[in-house]
Amino acid sequence: QVQLVESGGGLVQTGGSLRLSCAASGRTFSRYYMGWFRQAPGKEREFVATISKSGSSTYYADSVKGRFTVSRDNTKNTVYLQINDLKPEDTAVYYCARGGDYYSRSESSYDYWGQGTQVTVSS
Repeated sequence: QVQLVESGGGLVQTGGSLRLSCAASGRTFSRYYMGWFRQAPGKEREFVATISKSGSSTYYADSVKGRFTVSRDNTKNTVYLQINDLKPEDTAVYYCARGGDYYSRSESSYDYWGQGTQVTVSS
């Protein structure tokens, strides 16, 4: 059983920054892609970013390119999401999830999910 625990969310003003963390249990963290998704109030959950096993490749939703940066530290079993220039439309619960052997934006490709961390951006 894999556990993913997100942290780092909070209330910030427009233009602010946050760094989200997701700590994973287990010994196989480096064998999987990791992804970030978000769900805004009244909307479906959507893909945000994903990172390859080694961290050498990253992929982003068009809506966050240039503002969000995903990274990972396999020695710490942790994946990060640096969020800059926050906008009110970034308000959502952010989830990390464990992917598979390849890049995917589809939720169905991710098998373990964290409980989420709330990001609220005030205007």
